[in-house]
Amino acid sequence: MLRGLALSRTPGLHFAGHLNEVSFDPVDERRARVTVDAGPHNVDRDGQVNLGVVTMVADMALASSIRAGLDPKTRLATVSMGLQFTGARIEGPLVAVGEFAGFLGGGESRQAMSRVMVSGAAGPVCHGHGSFMALDPPPGVALHPLPHGRREVADLREAELSKEELVVLHYADAILAAGGSEDFLRRLWGFDARRTKSGASATMKNGAHVANRVHHVQGGLLMGLAAATAAAAMPAKWALTSITSCFVSPGQGPAIRARSRIVHHGLMTGVVRTELSGPANRRVLETLTTHSRG
Repeated sequence: MLRGLALSRTPGLHFAGHLNEVSFDPVDERRARVTVDAGPHNVDRDGQVNLGVVTMVADMALASSIRAGLDPKTRLATVSMGLQFTGARIEGPLVAVGEFAGFLGGGESRQAMSRVMVSGAAGPVCHGHGSFMALDPPPGVALHPLPHGRREVADLREAELSKEELVVLHYADAILAAGGSEDFLRRLWGFDARRTKSGASATMKNGAHVANRVHHVQGGLLMGLAAATAAAAMPAKWALTSITSCFVSPGQGPAIRARSRIVHHGLMTGVVRTELSGPANRRVLETLTTHSRG
Protein backbone atom coordinates (compact mmCIF):
# COMPACT_ATOMS: atom_id res chain seq x y z
CA MET A 1 0.00 0.00 0.00
CA LEU A 2 2.81 2.43 0.85
CA ARG A 3 4.56 1.66 -2.43
CA GLY A 4 1.32 2.19 -4.35
CA LEU A 5 0.84 5.55 -2.64
CA ALA A 6 4.41 6.53 -3.47
CA LEU A 7 3.92 5.62 -7.13
CA SER A 8 0.62 7.56 -7.16
CA ARG A 9 2.49 10.79 -6.53
CA THR A 10 3.47 10.69 -10.21
CA PRO A 11 0.35 11.81 -12.15
CA GLY A 12 -1.11 9.87 -15.06
CA LEU A 13 -2.43 6.66 -13.49
CA HIS A 14 -4.91 5.77 -10.75
CA PHE A 15 -4.05 4.18 -7.40
CA ALA A 16 -5.46 0.73 -8.28
CA GLY A 17 -3.04 0.60 -11.20
CA HIS A 18 -0.13 1.75 -9.06
CA LEU A 19 -1.00 -0.74 -6.29
CA ASN A 20 -0.73 -3.58 -8.83
CA GLU A 21 2.32 -1.93 -10.47
CA VAL A 22 0.72 -1.99 -13.91
CA SER A 23 3.22 -1.38 -16.70
CA PHE A 24 2.26 0.23 -20.03
CA ASP A 25 4.37 -0.64 -23.05
CA PRO A 26 3.17 0.79 -26.40
CA VAL A 27 3.85 -1.63 -29.27
CA ASP A 28 2.96 0.59 -32.25
CA GLU A 29 0.27 3.08 -33.33
CA ARG A 30 -2.46 0.41 -33.17
CA ARG A 31 -1.40 -1.85 -30.32
CA ALA A 32 -0.50 -1.54 -26.63
CA ARG A 33 0.69 -4.02 -24.00
CA VAL A 34 -0.26 -3.87 -20.31
CA THR A 35 1.48 -6.18 -17.83
CA VAL A 36 1.04 -6.90 -14.13
CA ASP A 37 2.83 -9.28 -11.78
CA ALA A 38 1.19 -11.53 -9.20
CA GLY A 39 1.90 -11.10 -5.50
CA PRO A 40 0.40 -11.56 -2.03
CA HIS A 41 -1.55 -8.31 -2.44
CA ASN A 42 -3.52 -9.40 -5.55
CA VAL A 43 -3.75 -13.22 -5.39
CA ASP A 44 -6.86 -14.79 -3.88
CA ARG A 45 -6.95 -17.84 -1.61
CA ASP A 46 -7.24 -20.19 -4.61
CA GLY A 47 -3.83 -19.05 -5.89
CA GLN A 48 -5.25 -17.09 -8.83
CA VAL A 49 -4.89 -13.38 -9.52
CA ASN A 50 -8.04 -11.52 -8.47
CA LEU A 51 -10.65 -11.31 -11.23
CA GLY A 52 -10.78 -7.52 -10.88
CA VAL A 53 -7.14 -7.29 -11.96
CA VAL A 54 -8.05 -9.16 -15.16
CA THR A 55 -10.98 -6.86 -15.99
CA MET A 56 -8.93 -3.78 -15.06
CA VAL A 57 -5.93 -4.63 -17.28
CA ALA A 58 -8.24 -5.71 -20.11
CA ASP A 59 -9.99 -2.33 -19.93
CA MET A 60 -6.63 -0.53 -19.82
CA ALA A 61 -5.22 -2.45 -22.78
CA LEU A 62 -8.35 -1.79 -24.85
CA ALA A 63 -8.19 1.94 -24.12
CA SER A 64 -4.39 2.17 -24.45
CA SER A 65 -4.45 0.73 -27.97
CA ILE A 66 -6.79 3.56 -28.96
CA ARG A 67 -4.73 6.20 -27.15
CA ALA A 68 -1.64 5.02 -29.05
CA GLY A 69 -2.88 7.04 -32.04
CA LEU A 70 -4.27 9.97 -30.04
CA ASP A 71 -3.02 12.57 -27.59
CA PRO A 72 -1.75 10.44 -24.67
CA LYS A 73 -3.70 12.66 -22.25
CA THR A 74 -7.04 11.84 -23.95
CA ARG A 75 -9.85 10.78 -21.62
CA LEU A 76 -11.67 7.70 -22.90
CA ALA A 77 -14.96 6.63 -21.34
CA THR A 78 -15.89 2.95 -21.66
CA VAL A 79 -19.21 2.49 -23.50
CA SER A 80 -19.34 -1.30 -23.70
CA MET A 81 -17.01 -4.21 -23.02
CA GLY A 82 -17.15 -7.97 -23.34
CA LEU A 83 -14.83 -10.78 -22.28
CA GLN A 84 -14.87 -14.50 -23.13
CA PHE A 85 -12.90 -16.67 -20.70
CA THR A 86 -10.91 -19.71 -21.80
CA GLY A 87 -11.02 -21.65 -18.54
CA ALA A 88 -7.25 -21.37 -17.94
CA ARG A 89 -6.15 -20.61 -14.40
CA ILE A 90 -5.47 -16.92 -13.83
CA GLU A 91 -1.84 -17.13 -12.81
CA GLY A 92 0.59 -14.21 -13.12
CA PRO A 93 2.29 -12.49 -14.63
CA LEU A 94 -0.60 -11.27 -16.75
CA VAL A 95 -0.07 -9.68 -20.17
CA ALA A 96 -2.94 -7.88 -21.90
CA VAL A 97 -2.43 -6.87 -25.54
CA GLY A 98 -4.95 -4.46 -27.02
CA GLU A 99 -5.40 -3.69 -30.71
CA PHE A 100 -7.26 -0.71 -32.19
CA ALA A 101 -10.10 -1.86 -34.50
CA GLY A 102 -11.40 1.41 -36.00
CA PHE A 103 -14.17 3.93 -35.38
CA LEU A 104 -17.95 3.70 -35.34
CA GLY A 105 -19.92 6.78 -36.38
CA GLY A 106 -18.59 10.31 -36.51
CA GLY A 107 -18.62 13.70 -34.80
CA GLU A 108 -18.93 13.98 -31.03
CA SER A 109 -20.69 10.61 -30.80
CA ARG A 110 -17.89 8.72 -32.59
CA GLN A 111 -16.84 5.56 -30.76
CA ALA A 112 -13.44 3.91 -30.98
CA MET A 113 -13.36 0.11 -30.98
CA SER A 114 -10.62 -2.29 -29.92
CA ARG A 115 -9.99 -5.92 -29.05
CA VAL A 116 -7.84 -7.56 -26.38
CA MET A 117 -6.21 -10.83 -25.36
CA VAL A 118 -5.18 -11.40 -21.74
CA SER A 119 -2.68 -14.19 -21.09
CA GLY A 120 -1.08 -15.61 -17.96
CA ALA A 121 1.43 -18.25 -16.97
CA ALA A 122 -1.09 -21.00 -17.86
CA GLY A 123 -1.87 -19.53 -21.31
CA PRO A 124 -4.65 -17.26 -22.67
CA VAL A 125 -7.08 -16.28 -19.91
CA CYS A 126 -9.66 -14.35 -21.95
CA HIS A 127 -10.21 -12.41 -25.14
CA GLY A 128 -12.61 -9.57 -25.67
CA HIS A 129 -13.63 -6.29 -27.21
CA GLY A 130 -14.67 -2.81 -26.13
CA SER A 131 -15.90 0.54 -27.39
CA PHE A 132 -14.90 3.94 -26.02
CA MET A 133 -15.83 7.58 -26.44
CA ALA A 134 -13.47 10.55 -26.09
CA LEU A 135 -14.73 13.06 -23.50
CA ASP A 136 -13.46 16.26 -21.99
CA PRO A 137 -12.23 15.90 -18.39
CA PRO A 138 -14.49 17.25 -15.63
CA PRO A 139 -13.94 20.92 -14.71
CA GLY A 140 -10.76 21.44 -12.70
CA VAL A 141 -9.31 17.99 -13.54
CA ALA A 142 -6.03 17.96 -15.49
CA LEU A 143 -5.09 14.73 -17.25
CA HIS A 144 -1.52 13.57 -17.78
CA PRO A 145 0.03 10.92 -20.06
CA LEU A 146 0.09 7.37 -18.68
CA PRO A 147 3.53 6.36 -17.32
CA HIS A 148 5.39 3.76 -19.36
CA GLY A 149 7.42 0.82 -18.08
CA ARG A 150 8.34 -0.09 -14.52
CA ARG A 151 8.98 2.80 -12.14
CA GLU A 152 11.20 3.11 -9.09
CA VAL A 153 10.26 5.29 -6.13
CA ALA A 154 11.65 5.96 -2.68
CA ASP A 155 9.91 4.19 0.19
CA LEU A 156 7.31 6.20 2.07
CA ARG A 157 6.70 6.19 5.80
CA GLU A 158 3.25 6.69 7.27
CA ALA A 159 4.36 9.98 8.85
CA GLU A 160 5.06 11.35 5.36
CA LEU A 161 1.55 10.76 4.02
CA SER A 162 -1.00 13.47 3.26
CA LYS A 163 -4.50 13.39 4.76
CA GLU A 164 -5.88 11.94 1.51
CA GLU A 165 -3.20 9.24 1.42
CA LEU A 166 -3.82 8.36 5.07
CA VAL A 167 -7.50 7.74 4.29
CA VAL A 168 -6.48 5.06 1.76
CA LEU A 169 -3.92 3.47 4.09
CA HIS A 170 -6.25 3.43 7.10
CA TYR A 171 -8.98 1.81 5.01
CA ALA A 172 -6.53 -0.96 4.06
CA ASP A 173 -5.52 -1.29 7.71
CA ALA A 174 -9.19 -1.84 8.62
CA ILE A 175 -9.53 -4.50 5.90
CA LEU A 176 -6.47 -6.33 7.27
CA ALA A 177 -7.67 -6.04 10.86
CA ALA A 178 -11.05 -7.51 9.92
CA GLY A 179 -9.81 -10.55 8.02
CA GLY A 180 -6.04 -10.72 7.71
CA SER A 181 -4.19 -10.77 4.40
CA GLU A 182 -6.21 -13.58 2.78
CA ASP A 183 -8.20 -12.32 -0.25
CA PHE A 184 -6.95 -8.83 0.58
CA LEU A 185 -7.65 -7.24 -2.80
CA ARG A 186 -11.08 -8.84 -3.13
CA ARG A 187 -12.10 -7.33 0.18
CA LEU A 188 -10.36 -3.98 -0.43
CA TRP A 189 -12.31 -3.52 -3.67
CA GLY A 190 -15.64 -4.67 -2.20
CA PHE A 191 -15.89 -7.86 -4.29
CA ASP A 192 -16.93 -9.87 -1.22
CA ALA A 193 -20.40 -10.75 -2.56
CA ARG A 194 -23.05 -12.63 -0.60
CA ARG A 195 -25.75 -15.01 -1.81
CA THR A 196 -29.38 -13.84 -1.70
CA LYS A 197 -32.66 -15.64 -2.41
CA SER A 198 -32.62 -14.58 -6.06
CA GLY A 199 -28.85 -14.33 -6.67
CA ALA A 200 -26.21 -12.27 -4.87
CA SER A 201 -25.32 -8.72 -3.82
CA ALA A 202 -22.21 -6.71 -2.97
CA THR A 203 -21.33 -3.17 -2.00
CA MET A 204 -18.18 -1.36 -3.14
CA LYS A 205 -17.08 1.56 -1.00
CA ASN A 206 -16.08 4.39 -3.35
CA GLY A 207 -12.83 6.27 -2.86
CA ALA A 208 -9.30 6.78 -4.13
CA HIS A 209 -8.56 3.04 -3.82
CA VAL A 210 -10.93 2.28 -6.76
CA ALA A 211 -11.10 5.64 -8.57
CA ASN A 212 -9.82 6.42 -12.06
CA ARG A 213 -8.03 9.59 -13.23
CA VAL A 214 -11.24 11.69 -13.09
CA HIS A 215 -12.24 10.33 -9.65
CA HIS A 216 -14.99 7.96 -10.84
CA VAL A 217 -14.78 4.21 -10.15
CA GLN A 218 -12.44 2.71 -12.75
CA GLY A 219 -14.45 0.98 -15.51
CA GLY A 220 -12.63 -2.34 -15.32
CA LEU A 221 -13.24 -2.49 -11.57
CA LEU A 222 -16.96 -1.86 -12.10
CA MET A 223 -16.97 -4.81 -14.47
CA GLY A 224 -14.98 -6.86 -11.96
CA LEU A 225 -17.53 -6.09 -9.24
CA ALA A 226 -20.33 -7.26 -11.52
CA ALA A 227 -18.44 -10.44 -12.46
CA ALA A 228 -17.63 -11.30 -8.84
CA THR A 229 -21.24 -10.75 -7.75
CA ALA A 230 -22.61 -12.81 -10.64
CA ALA A 231 -20.19 -15.64 -9.84
CA ALA A 232 -21.36 -15.61 -6.22
CA ALA A 233 -24.96 -16.06 -7.38
CA MET A 234 -24.14 -19.44 -8.93
CA PRO A 235 -23.00 -22.59 -7.09
CA ALA A 236 -19.33 -22.68 -6.13
CA LYS A 237 -18.24 -25.20 -8.78
CA TRP A 238 -19.78 -23.25 -11.66
CA ALA A 239 -17.26 -21.26 -13.75
CA LEU A 240 -17.73 -17.80 -15.22
CA THR A 241 -17.42 -18.18 -19.00
CA SER A 242 -18.29 -14.73 -20.37
CA ILE A 243 -19.38 -11.25 -19.41
CA THR A 244 -20.96 -8.49 -21.50
CA SER A 245 -21.23 -5.01 -19.97
CA CYS A 246 -23.00 -1.79 -20.95
CA PHE A 247 -21.80 1.32 -19.10
CA VAL A 248 -24.72 3.62 -18.31
CA SER A 249 -23.36 6.38 -16.06
CA PRO A 250 -20.18 7.20 -14.08
CA GLY A 251 -19.47 5.35 -10.85
CA GLN A 252 -20.00 8.19 -8.38
CA GLY A 253 -21.19 8.62 -4.81
CA PRO A 254 -20.09 7.05 -1.53
CA ALA A 255 -20.83 3.46 -2.62
CA ILE A 256 -21.76 1.30 -5.61
CA ARG A 257 -24.27 -1.50 -5.05
CA ALA A 258 -24.28 -4.66 -7.18
CA ARG A 259 -27.34 -6.92 -7.43
CA SER A 260 -27.29 -10.16 -9.38
CA ARG A 261 -30.33 -12.22 -10.41
CA ILE A 262 -30.20 -15.70 -11.93
CA VAL A 263 -32.27 -15.69 -15.13
CA HIS A 264 -31.38 -19.23 -16.24
CA HIS A 265 -30.02 -22.19 -14.29
CA GLY A 266 -29.86 -25.26 -16.49
CA LEU A 267 -28.05 -28.56 -16.13
CA MET A 268 -24.90 -27.33 -17.89
CA THR A 269 -25.16 -23.55 -18.34
CA GLY A 270 -26.46 -20.55 -16.46
CA VAL A 271 -27.14 -16.87 -17.18
CA VAL A 272 -27.03 -14.08 -14.59
CA ARG A 273 -28.11 -10.45 -14.96
CA THR A 274 -26.28 -7.94 -12.75
CA GLU A 275 -27.10 -4.28 -12.17
CA LEU A 276 -24.76 -1.77 -10.54
CA SER A 277 -26.26 1.39 -9.08
CA GLY A 278 -25.14 4.47 -7.20
CA PRO A 279 -26.93 7.12 -5.12
CA ALA A 280 -30.71 7.40 -5.61
CA ASN A 281 -30.54 4.00 -7.33
CA ARG A 282 -29.01 5.61 -10.44
CA ARG A 283 -28.00 2.87 -12.89
CA VAL A 284 -24.23 2.66 -13.45
CA LEU A 285 -23.68 -0.66 -15.26
CA GLU A 286 -25.72 -3.51 -16.76
CA THR A 287 -24.14 -6.93 -17.38
CA LEU A 288 -25.07 -10.39 -18.56
CA THR A 289 -22.82 -13.29 -17.65
CA THR A 290 -22.76 -16.90 -18.72
CA HIS A 291 -21.64 -19.74 -16.46
CA SER A 292 -20.76 -23.39 -16.96
CA ARG A 293 -21.03 -26.29 -14.55
CA GLY A 294 -17.61 -27.52 -13.50
